Amino acid sequence: MASRPIVPQQPRGGPAALGVKQKPVAGEGNNRKALGDIGNLVNVRGGVEGKPQQQQQNISRPITRSFGAQLLAKAQTGAVGAAANNKSIAAVDGAVGGKDGTKAAKPKVTIKPKPEMVIEISPDTEEEESKEKSVSRGISSRTSSKKSVESLSSVLTARSKFACGLAESVHDIDAVDSEDQLAVVDYVEDIYKFYRLAEKDSVVHDYMGSQVEINSKMRSILTDWLIEVHNKFELMPETLYLTIHIVDRYLSMKAVLRKELQLVGITAMLIACKYEEIWAPEINDFICISDRAYSREQILVMEKKMLNKLEWSLTVPTPYVFLVRFLKAALSDKEMEHMVFFFAELALTQYCMIMRCPSMIAASAVYAARCTLQKSPLWNETLKRYTGFAETQLVDCTKLLVNFHSSAADGKLKAVHRKYSNPLRGAVALLPPSSKFSEESKDAAST
Repeated sequence: MASRPIVPQQPRGGPAALGVKQKPVAGEGNNRKALGDIGNLVNVRGGVEGKPQQQQQNISRPITRSFGAQLLAKAQTGAVGAAANNKSIAAVDGAVGGKDGTKAAKPKVTIKPKPEMVIEISPDTEEEESKEKSVSRGISSRTSSKKSVESLSSVLTARSKFACGLAESVHDIDAVDSEDQLAVVDYVEDIYKFYRLAEKDSVVHDYMGSQVEINSKMRSILTDWLIEVHNKFELMPETLYLTIHIVDRYLSMKAVLRKELQLVGITAMLIACKYEEIWAPEINDFICISDRAYSREQILVMEKKMLNKLEWSLTVPTPYVFLVRFLKAALSDKEMEHMVFFFAELALTQYCMIMRCPSMIAASAVYAARCTLQKSPLWNETLKRYTGFAETQLVDCTKLLVNFHSSAADGKLKAVHRKYSNPLRGAVALLPPSSKFSEESKDAAST
């Protein structure tokens, strides 16, 4: 068996009790120091191991933005204080020694303190600003290069067209509205492609053969009266074109009695007003305008019948949506705008025009207006591009519109002629009809 070492027991009154100095155990002071430093508990007033307070703070505390600003402020205030003390010492030294002959003390040589080098800690904002500047320079360079490429491509396109002998180019009518979000330049071409597809399904077929008590003349009288009511109420132009479209669609689906034809007209305008107007006229307004021929209950019942028959489908491309686009392509002024709408509203009153596409009517109205106002050229590549019709395709429809203009002053239906004889609309109805198509129609009639 291993023997245990025998440790001599010290008496109770050992060296510590008798005042004998005891050797410190190796490492005991270091352990105490390490325990004292746990948690960074530094004696601020006295310092540790004889080191000055300022140095300890600098070592134990990282230099942050706020701490760097404090150090800078203290250094500046210290420099100002030292300069003030030096000035006061020089003044006192110069004042020693009076007039009584006492020996004046030698003036002390004041040594100017060397300016301390202060290292300014720049905030991170300078780096951010430099980054932003570099990014902005990169963006500007990219945009400038993009612009230069676009201008170069346009120049090359123009040169190629000139080399191919194209004397006339297509004008980009949407370039001026590139910054206008309401113009939807990115989608406008797709929108009008959809309109052209949708108008084929919305064209009204010939329905007078299925009507028993009404004819095309009654329909023209109703349309002329609705144009007058529309003008009286000062409604939006979209409302008028949608009203006539609702009337024709309903008459193509339902046989209507003669006594209900006006009721169909005012109900169609009520529906169109609710669809297009911000402040739609009330039912009482339509009752008054129709000389109380119908009651409120009759209008509401007819409204329900018409909406159910139309299957609540009211979003259709009318001639108005094409007129706005084609007028923009024609670079029209106010006079030409009034002239185009004059021809378009003349077309609304004529039953023979319902079988034609709305885009065809709108393009023919623009062509007839240019012929009447003697614009040169009558048709160009820009109009051909945006309307989708060549000049030869519009001749037949334009002849009809010019004939309507010729007979408008002498006809019985004068609402459109009276409306556009107003000076506020340029009195375009009083202008002579286009001589080009008038002579052709006369020659055709004589032969």
